[in-house]
Amino acid sequence: MIDPQHITGLVLAGGRGSRMGGVDKGLQPHAGMPLVMHALTRLGSQVGQVMINANRNLGAYEAFGVPVWPDTVPDYAGPLAGFLVGLEHCETPWLMTVPCDSPLFPDDLVARLAAAAVEHDADIAMAATREDGVLQVQPVFCLLKAELIESLVRFTQGGQRKIDKWTAQHRCVEVPFDDAQAFANANTLDELRQLKPR
Repeated sequence: MIDPQHITGLVLAGGRGSRMGGVDKGLQPHAGMPLVMHALTRLGSQVGQVMINANRNLGAYEAFGVPVWPDTVPDYAGPLAGFLVGLEHCETPWLMTVPCDSPLFPDDLVARLAAAAVEHDADIAMAATREDGVLQVQPVFCLLKAELIESLVRFTQGGQRKIDKWTAQHRCVEVPFDDAQAFANANTLDELRQLKPR
């Protein structure tokens, strides 16, 4: 098994929030506290340490008491830019990423991804859910080896942005979770209002 102390958690909060009217999504309130705080709390209990990837309102994020790192790739380049900055600052053998807008992810997420990574000798383990009988990968819920940084640097420097295109270059395992609702994300303010705390 992978010791949780050997995993650094990264909450991805660096997006534009364009479908939410351009607001800083991680700072939007949900069940009495900012979305990013839900993710930090839930992830923090599953890994050795946590940090945040954010590109705006850095002081507000720093107030949560964990390191905050903005993208090093310009122009809101998407989740892979967050993966990259996470790997640049990761001091453990593994990095675990979760998005700030999915506050309900499972309490055993990291343990199950880690077990699958070991069992399949994988470089990357990603959560997946079944929707209408089809397995749908949730690539931003991702456990990856820190040593993949050089590969990701090359990929992003080549102007590439798509997660699946990069992960396809490595040994990946997809880990099915039965509860698709646990991975529900709030892309709009309406979706945020509809998210029910558990």
